Amino acid sequence: MQSLLPAIYPIIKTSFGLSFAQIGLLTLTNQITASLLQPVIGSYTDRRPQPYSLAAGMGFTLAGMILLATGRSYHALLTAAAFVGLGSAVFHPESSRIARLASGGRHGFAQSFFQVGGNAGSSLGPLLAAFLVVPHGQGSIAWFSLAALLGIVFLWHVGTWYRTNATSAGSAQRVASRPEGMSRRHIGAVMAILLTLIFSKYVYLASLSSYYTFYLISRFHLSVQSAQLHLFLFLAAVAAGTLIGGPIGDRFGRRRVILGSILGVLPFTLALPHANLFWTRILTAVIGLILASAFSAIVVYAQEIVPGRVGLIAGLFFGVAFGTAGIGAAVLGKLADHMGIFFVYQICAFLPALGILALWLPKLEHDRGA
Repeated sequence: MQSLLPAIYPIIKTSFGLSFAQIGLLTLTNQITASLLQPVIGSYTDRRPQPYSLAAGMGFTLAGMILLATGRSYHALLTAAAFVGLGSAVFHPESSRIARLASGGRHGFAQSFFQVGGNAGSSLGPLLAAFLVVPHGQGSIAWFSLAALLGIVFLWHVGTWYRTNATSAGSAQRVASRPEGMSRRHIGAVMAILLTLIFSKYVYLASLSSYYTFYLISRFHLSVQSAQLHLFLFLAAVAAGTLIGGPIGDRFGRRRVILGSILGVLPFTLALPHANLFWTRILTAVIGLILASAFSAIVVYAQEIVPGRVGLIAGLFFGVAFGTAGIGAAVLGKLADHMGIFFVYQICAFLPALGILALWLPKLEHDRGA
């Protein structure tokens, strides 16, 4: 449902006469609403778990879907984007805690498996937009409110399960301690590196999720439906990368995954602006697969150096990820209006070079040999 907003950008850009900057502002509104509230909600639920907040978050998403389907002004679209972002802010901190509680100790796998649901859903957004929204118009988005209603039912039952298991989760958090030899100042420096890596990853992903269809239409003269299919391939690769990142981190070390995922994608991002259509398909799939594998490893790595604050860390990193993507989309949209969409991809190609900072991440006990 969240992915429907960027997926219908080509449609609403034409029907509402929007500029790239206004498209970027829609993403900014959605992501900033999510990002500013998530750390606050996560910190609060660390102290006072809210089992049924997941269903409440889905309720906000439901309201956003209905408004997105019925809105007839740009301000209505902005409000819909804000509601969808609010739903995300309420949902993610507690859902990340529940995934960790259900992990059986395989924290990386649980985080990846939890996130891949969202990424797989995001990859379906362009397909649904291409085959349902494009032929039937903006109002057809209302059908997705049925999915939100079903989600509320499921999440209510998940909340009931969580309520019966929250006591044991709280006990495990209280006995946890931060890694030996790491002062608060050292932990702060490590967190700053991790947040910088999140910045590089999500600004680049924002350039693709928000503007990839426009890039394909402008450079290769594809139809809207064909461009949406290409966006689906990219987002499907992101979903696959998300799923494999956590288990690989569990087995070989999260530091290694973080370094290889962000810095390792640099040759492919540098090549993308110069590729023909065939290689553009290949490169974007490879970029999505490699780059997406980092996030689960980053979140679990941060939770291990700041134990007992699962909700805060999840809220902080999901929030920074969404906020960075929103700000990045707005800035890149403004840049595309003045310099062209091709220039945006030439500039963004260098962002993964920030992955070199991962060399300064300490090796945790789990990362021996990594």
